[in-house]
Amino acid sequence: MTEPFIRISDLRKTYKMGRVAVHALAGVDLEIPPNSFTVIMGPSGSGKSTLLHLLGGLDRPTSGHLEVGGQALESLDENALAVFRRRTVGFIFQSFNLIQTMSAMENIAFPMRFARIPRASRRLRSNELLEKVGLTDRATHRPTELSGGQQQRVAIARALVNDPQLILADEPTGNLDTSSGASIMQVLADLHRSGRTIVVVTHDIRMTQIATDTVRLLDGRIVDEATYREATAFAVGGSTQDADAAPGQSADVASAPS
Repeated sequence: MTEPFIRISDLRKTYKMGRVAVHALAGVDLEIPPNSFTVIMGPSGSGKSTLLHLLGGLDRPTSGHLEVGGQALESLDENALAVFRRRTVGFIFQSFNLIQTMSAMENIAFPMRFARIPRASRRLRSNELLEKVGLTDRATHRPTELSGGQQQRVAIARALVNDPQLILADEPTGNLDTSSGASIMQVLADLHRSGRTIVVVTHDIRMTQIATDTVRLLDGRIVDEATYREATAFAVGGSTQDADAAPGQSADVASAPS
């Protein structure tokens, strides 16, 4: 059998809010295979963005084991984590995080400065990625001159500059209209077909249609589909069941329709 690309064991993250301890993750166990497309779903406060940040080495767990591509992230120092982020991970955010004073090409090229890639090579790589996301005619446009969908395409191109194995996307369609969101999902599906491992945090149920696996989080724990449906239906008044009484520690990584 193929070895998992990501291994998570009893992962916990606790934040201190004054004298109150907030358990963002309360013991997550999960394995994600290489070259998969995993969607993590959950209501606000479920811990899904916390899990994504830990996977990307943007934060450290309180306890537990987190391994990506054979590297135990909890054992890496800050310098090693920076190298991990630069070489292994491409990040895509809901708010695009583009630099407003830079053109599309300059935004894409910017991360390559830290890898000390020569300017001519940065320009060539940026042009290749603009073509990949269908924006060669927008190379000199600044973010304010681009639509939301176009800005997200630039952000995706930027995430690919160092040819990462892992793409982490936090609500990539959250700020987009229906049509633009569908376009971004197609780009992500294409990246998956090119051999990358994709992990997406989202509220967008359409994303499960292109995923290979779906993970459902509630209150910092992975739950099965039935528990998730009952709890989320209760939250919007669609059920009279007591959601707190449902079991909350079983895992579900269920294949989505292809």
